[in-house]
Amino acid sequence: MFHTKISYRTMPALKKSTTIPKDVATRNDLDFEYLKRIGIEHIAELGGGIWTDFNEHDPGITTLEMLAYAITDLGNRMRLPMQDLLSLENGAPLTGQFYNAGDILPNRAVTASDYRKLLLDIDDDIRNCWILPFQQDMYANCESGAVSYNKSDFENVPPHLIKKFGLKGLNRLLVDFSPSVSPDDRLDLIEKIREKYHANRNLCEDLVEISEVDSQAVSVCANIVVDNAADEDDVHAHVLFAIEAYFSPYIRFHSLKEMRARGYRMDEIFEGPLLEHGFIDDEELEAANLRSEVRLSDLIRIIMEVPGVKEIRDITMGNCDDAADKDEWIICIDPFKKPKLCGKSTFSYMKDVLPVHVNETRALEILAQLQEAAAAYDDDAAKDRFPEVPAGQYLQTGWYTTIQNDFPDTYGIGREGLAANAGTQRRAQAKQLKGYLLFFDQVLATYFAHLDKVKDLLSVNSHLSNTYFTQAVQGISGFGELVQNYPLNNDEVLSEHLFEGLVDNISRRNELLDHLLARFAEQFSNYAFLMKQLYGSIAGEMVLYSKETFLREYVALSSERGKGFNYYPPDAGLWDTDNVSGAQKRIARLSGMKNYRRRSLSQNPYVEIFESPAGSGTYKWRLRDDTGTTILSALLTYTSYAEAVNGLYAAVLLLIETPEELVRDAFEAGVTNDQLIGNIQVKFSSGSNYYFKVINPVLDPSDPAYFVAQQNLYFSDVADFEQSVLNTIRFAKYKFTDEGMFLVEHILLRPDLVTTDPADYMHICSDDCRNSCCSVDPYSFRVSVVLPGYMPRFSNPDFRNFMEELIREELPAHVLPKICWVGWRKGQVPDDENDLYQFEQSYKTFLTTATGLPALVEDLGKLNTIYPTGKLHDCNNDDQEGNIILGRTSLGTYNI
Repeated sequence: MFHTKISYRTMPALKKSTTIPKDVATRNDLDFEYLKRIGIEHIAELGGGIWTDFNEHDPGITTLEMLAYAITDLGNRMRLPMQDLLSLENGAPLTGQFYNAGDILPNRAVTASDYRKLLLDIDDDIRNCWILPFQQDMYANCESGAVSYNKSDFENVPPHLIKKFGLKGLNRLLVDFSPSVSPDDRLDLIEKIREKYHANRNLCEDLVEISEVDSQAVSVCANIVVDNAADEDDVHAHVLFAIEAYFSPYIRFHSLKEMRARGYRMDEIFEGPLLEHGFIDDEELEAANLRSEVRLSDLIRIIMEVPGVKEIRDITMGNCDDAADKDEWIICIDPFKKPKLCGKSTFSYMKDVLPVHVNETRALEILAQLQEAAAAYDDDAAKDRFPEVPAGQYLQTGWYTTIQNDFPDTYGIGREGLAANAGTQRRAQAKQLKGYLLFFDQVLATYFAHLDKVKDLLSVNSHLSNTYFTQAVQGISGFGELVQNYPLNNDEVLSEHLFEGLVDNISRRNELLDHLLARFAEQFSNYAFLMKQLYGSIAGEMVLYSKETFLREYVALSSERGKGFNYYPPDAGLWDTDNVSGAQKRIARLSGMKNYRRRSLSQNPYVEIFESPAGSGTYKWRLRDDTGTTILSALLTYTSYAEAVNGLYAAVLLLIETPEELVRDAFEAGVTNDQLIGNIQVKFSSGSNYYFKVINPVLDPSDPAYFVAQQNLYFSDVADFEQSVLNTIRFAKYKFTDEGMFLVEHILLRPDLVTTDPADYMHICSDDCRNSCCSVDPYSFRVSVVLPGYMPRFSNPDFRNFMEELIREELPAHVLPKICWVGWRKGQVPDDENDLYQFEQSYKTFLTTATGLPALVEDLGKLNTIYPTGKLHDCNNDDQEGNIILGRTSLGTYNI
């Protein structure tokens, strides 16, 4: 073997890592002299030709000093303790601005250690547990594409066309119960374990069995000398307890204070699932694995550590199953078994040279007390699980008063004003200076107002509609002589006047939310770009809503990203439910879906498409709210079901393009008949009843298609009518949706082991089966993602590309998705031709009754992606709409 001596001088220089500094402040805003010097430099640069006196007696320098002083005050307040900046005026504790450690740092169980912690947290009678792979083999017939548990099903198939594979993602649990647990209590604990596992089941994984860990009997014979003053019964109980803890260690829960004292960081302490009884040290958990061997030297050490033991005169160890006793130094333990003292074990005790008798009954009572104390949860650990949120002090960080009162009295602009004998010119000069300084006052007051609102602007639960703030400048004498129509006591109105036309609150709020999302390493940039392409002017508001919803639900969207849905117990609600996988929730929120519930997508309870008149072959639509009341109906008649659906979507889009603020302003000013407010037109019917129509603004009012839809409710009170208009817009914007998705885990579609029906099995591609590079396993870590391909967004090729990339990014790396854009609305095509409807029915039956697996497997295999229709155009036709794109569109009407 050759050795090469390496010199650090000859090694290439390591590239210095680039980091983002935590403190980027220059603190120049706290340096009065610096601010003054920089101010003078700017003055000299801008007005050096006419202003050469920069001494302290100069009024301009005095003004500069006052402004620099105000800036240092602002800088000092910005550096107040964070708890003070976030404190509320009413003295309430800091809650709601940010997620606390117990919410945002833990995650659902992912690793084997996570599951062990989670199950140990159920009951103190569960001493230990282990999650292990469950071995289950299957066979694939490369000739027919069939699979089976039984190789004998393919007796007549050539051996080289049969492939064997093991299912992955199946688990079994080994549990070590406390010795005192009764058989009935064991059954109850097993049920609790099963429920806890399924409530935290990983995506594409499943639990097959729960069993108690087997034991391997070990005999120990020892002659022990104890102190003369020792209680031999107590010593014997402690010796037995020490050996038992060595064979199967007890696992303790620790408090937050204990974990911090051990040197763990806060993120390390909260890593994994949040437990009810405290924290488990990962090192202790790892040390409590099943032993592969028992060493006599270890037994000697732990017995000598028992208080009262002086020496061990003789000790032997052996297997209880051996026909003859053997003296072993090391005993190997079979896999997945724990060592246990058997009845052949004997312990004798001596004090000096005299043997002592141990009262076995009393010793066993002491042992039971030790076992109970070791297994019992520490109440203090359960109580100390969360860091204390520091109490803030409300310091009125936004308070501001004019700098004019800080000027020397000789200027005559402070509280004292000018002398009574001051002339008209002198008073005019003072007013002129006060008016000039008011501009600086207002800018500074605005900065201080923003500092006061930082706790709301950067809150994950902020409900602010405005993002720019100001406040009236207080403390100026003779203020009414300087400014007219200035609301001294209404900062909200003042903000509207000062920032009118200068502020885009939606864009600003999006930027603030982007900052909060970036703190969690999340971003919506691609989604926002696509939404702007698809929805134009309302894209910003819809993206804003998506970001706010995402942040509100971030605890679940972050911690449950790898979690599957809970299908146990079988009678749990599995249809029309939010009980879906964490990945499905994240994909829905990151793509702007309003509803991720598992429900029927082909039948929307809010929508009715119907023939009008019946049997005419022409169609109309109605839109209902949550109560089933029709709130909007079509005014146009459509020649096909598909056109009616598109007309509904177009009407909803026109409706939500009308800003709510525009509606409120119009009603505040007073509405009139036929008044246009965005894309709606106010109407007065006979009897002075109010309602509205949705119009298409790109068409002429004389065009029959100008009026698209009409409100089906009438109001005699204008206030009720205004609220109805706003409610209808909000319903269309935030509630109504046809979008949704199904995420089907193939591992849950595996047949029961005792099944003999070939229809229960999924089929594979026989060509892939023959290819040695392809996986033939149709179950392990595979999912089918089913989406309604006829929706406006979902039929857009660019959005489909974004969505498919998002699905692959958000699913765990080992999970392989098959993405299908399928189906039609119910009634658009015959039910037997609607693959989405057929799949929904079989999937619902399978989930709610645990039957119908063959039908689900068949319908899942029939799913076909539908593509938006494209057209072949004449070469001279400049209309490029609906072009053919290979792999993205289907061929429509020829136009050659």
